Amino acid sequence: MVLAAVVSVIVALTLPNIYKSTSVFYPTNPQTTDPDRIVTEGGKLELGGRAEDLDRVLTIGSSLPVAEYIITKYKLHDHYKTGQPGVEEADQAVLDEFNDNLDIVHNERDAIELTFQDRDKQLAARIANDLVAVIDSFNQQLTLDNRRSVLDLYRTRYTFLSREYATTRQALIAGRRRYGIYGMDRESRYLAKEVVETQAELLRAEGEGNGSKAAGLRRALKGLTEADGGNLLNLENFVQGADSMSTLYARFNDLQGRLIGARSAYETADLALKGRISSLYVVQKALPATKKSQPVRWLIVVSSVVITFVLSVIVITLLELYRRNADRFVAQPVA
Repeated sequence: MVLAAVVSVIVALTLPNIYKSTSVFYPTNPQTTDPDRIVTEGGKLELGGRAEDLDRVLTIGSSLPVAEYIITKYKLHDHYKTGQPGVEEADQAVLDEFNDNLDIVHNERDAIELTFQDRDKQLAARIANDLVAVIDSFNQQLTLDNRRSVLDLYRTRYTFLSREYATTRQALIAGRRRYGIYGMDRESRYLAKEVVETQAELLRAEGEGNGSKAAGLRRALKGLTEADGGNLLNLENFVQGADSMSTLYARFNDLQGRLIGARSAYETADLALKGRISSLYVVQKALPATKKSQPVRWLIVVSSVVITFVLSVIVITLLELYRRNADRFVAQPVA
């Protein structure tokens, strides 16, 4: 027992100190962290706590890509002294060591506790916090590609409407020049009024026998009613272009409204894509441990002494039983 105590003390003193750092966080509902909804509809961050959210985060946290990222970033091959990166045995050894030091669980309060242990307490805290950030990034990445596709659709729609808007605008300008219709309020009413008044003046002049005045009024009436009469706004062009121009006006106004909406939707989606909202709600960041978690040296010494005592009692008891049986066998007379 004395020898066991001495040996266990020596072994316990040679074991390195192990420190644990723990981060606690809640996964959030992806629908409430969608930037598109937050920007357009408002909204608030809601904690998920659903089974699928918890399972997704746990799966990401224990996945190989996350482990490889941390191993590469912190050069854990050198830290764990497993060998050179790229060697299969060394890669597997460092991965096993990393997984042994990582513990990510779902606790009874529907939160996730991520614990990482290492001989360096500062490194353990940094890795634990970095793991949370990587999990958050991977969790957002699940929907990021789809959101980029949606942004491309918004961009394509806005480009198409811009092109159609420009084409319709040029057609509208050409139609105005061709028919002399510029969209003035009550344009047809004024034209009809001028035609009626001019025609009435012409009839009155002809009735009075005023030939020179009648000739001038005929030219004025021709300018108001015929396209080659010289007037930009005339009845013939107005009748011909009314339907075409009304259709162009309607399409132009429709495209203008749709273009404004498409530009607003594109800018909102682009802003939402650039604004990365965390998918995790961190309750407690990992901090460097103030005391070691392993090894418990007094427990190692006491356990070694107790185990040695129990084994010694068992061995001595067996030896005593063996000796008694041997003495009885020797004491019996030979028949």
